[in-house]
Order: sequence, then C-alpha cells, then structure tokens
Amino acid sequence: MPDDDTMLITGPDNALATILLAHGAGAPMDSAGMTGISEVLAGAGFRVVRFEFGYMAARRSGQRKPPPKAELLQDEYRQTVDTLAASGPLIIGGKSMGGRVASMVADELHADGRIAGLLCLGYPFHPPAKPQQLRTAHLEALRTPTLICQGTRDPFGTRDEVASFSLSPSIEILWLEDGDHDLKPRKSISGFTAADHLATVADATRDWVARVLAR
Repeated sequence: MPDDDTMLITGPDNALATILLAHGAGAPMDSAGMTGISEVLAGAGFRVVRFEFGYMAARRSGQRKPPPKAELLQDEYRQTVDTLAASGPLIIGGKSMGGRVASMVADELHADGRIAGLLCLGYPFHPPAKPQQLRTAHLEALRTPTLICQGTRDPFGTRDEVASFSLSPSIEILWLEDGDHDLKPRKSISGFTAADHLATVADATRDWVARVLAR
C-alpha cells in the first residue's frame, strides 16, 4: 500500500480498475479540482490514486520550486506506477500537465501490459494564446486507448482548434459544453453546472473503461 504522505486514495480497493492521476502545473493533488474529480470517479466505481511530482511536494515544506518541463517528469511518473503496483487494470492520466506527462509514457507502459488506458482531464494542446506551439506530435501515433475530457472553450485547446489537429484514432474526446480548462461552464450561458460536467466525465469514463477492458 502506498504511503499516505505521497499518495491520496479515494474509492474501493476492489474496484474494477484503478485510475492514477497526476496534478496540473500549479495546483497540488489535494486541490479542490483534483478532489472533486477523484470523488466523482470513485462514485462511479473506480479506485482513484492521486500523487504529486517532487517539485510540488517540495512546496509543502516551503520550497517554491517552479514546475520543470513536462519531458523531465516522465521518470517520476514511471516510478509512481512502479510504487503503486496496481493488482488490477490500471488507467494513468492527470489534470493538464499531469495528463500530458502520462501521455508521454503511456505507449511504453501499454506495450508492456502495465496499463489499460490513458485519461486526460483538460489536455494542454498548446499554451494559452500561443496556438502555434502545439504539444501534439506524440499524440499523432499514440497507440494507447485514450479519453480526453475537454471544455469547448479551454484556452489550451478549444473544440474548433482541436478539430484541425492530426490525432491518433486511439484518442476519444469528450467535449464539455462551455467548459474552461478546469471543465467548468458558465451556467448562465450553457445551462450546465460544474457538478453536471463532473458527473458527465464520471459516466463517460466508466463507459469508456468498460469498452477498453472488453477488447
């Protein structure tokens, strides 16, 4: 069992699958957003495990370390998969940068039979206001079954922008109407609440994982 100081676990031990989630660049594993998505996924029957990269964990002791480049966090993600040692099906992923790092290591882990799929919550397709700086090259040939949950007005990749990208057929995208980078909509415009979108993510993830495991 992982150390509670390094991981947070939500949901039953006998779940159909475990979902390992890394945080985004600026918020820790116990942020409101990470807690909210973990709780709804646990409610959908998953065991959800959250962890922090070293730079974020260091902030808890007063060290204000900036996030390194995503490429430099790949080994930490691999090591966390090793530490977790999930006994059943494992889905890896995360919020924003965390999902991006997971996507960089997914194919090697999937090829080794260590993970079943990849779940990205608000994928950072490009930096805000810099659509020319795409972070999609490795997604064009991705072989791991993938679900990306994205708000239609996410400044890191809107629905109109993503429609023009060359993405692998292994990638499915769940579009959340009027959602921002945290998947939150404006109720007065969309008619949806943040809770509505989280419930949709949970339902879609449950259905997607069932399809992936049935292959």
